[in-house]
Amino acid sequence: MTSLKYPIGLFEKPNEIHGEILNRWINNIQELPYLLNEEVKNMNNNDMSKTYREGSWHIRQIVHHIADSHINSYIRLKLSLTENNPTIKPYFEDKWSNLIDANDMSVSSSLKIIEGVHERWVYLLKSLSEEELNKTFFHPEHQKSFSIKENIGIYAWHGLHHLAHIQLAKKS
Repeated sequence: MTSLKYPIGLFEKPNEIHGEILNRWINNIQELPYLLNEEVKNMNNNDMSKTYREGSWHIRQIVHHIADSHINSYIRLKLSLTENNPTIKPYFEDKWSNLIDANDMSVSSSLKIIEGVHERWVYLLKSLSEEELNKTFFHPEHQKSFSIKENIGIYAWHGLHHLAHIQLAKKS
């Protein structure tokens, strides 16, 4: 069950986050829209309803979730750059994934959102100084602050994590 829930494992924050790791993570974020498009192209409505394990989100929900989640991460980045350790607003991912747009709507609009958000996100990430990379936001759900550096890694992992879910679901 764990291998299905976390097919690429859990995110592991390295002791030191340096240029090479950051570049790899930013490249992961940059490549995700292309990889997602490749995975879901030519899929029909029935294919989009496949799940990767019993009780999991279906492919359609996963794609819409990535759009929702990555929009939130991009906003958290901008808040972190313009405010001092801002408290971000968490959201109920499961409730969002059960709304009609995530369940019934084509993924085409979310793929466009992901492409656009990632283009802007990566452009901004590549411009950041070391000082900016160390800026933080406070996440009330976790009761801790996260640095922009760490959040880059979390979302590089997040995209690949859900890409692996889609790949598993396609095999089911």
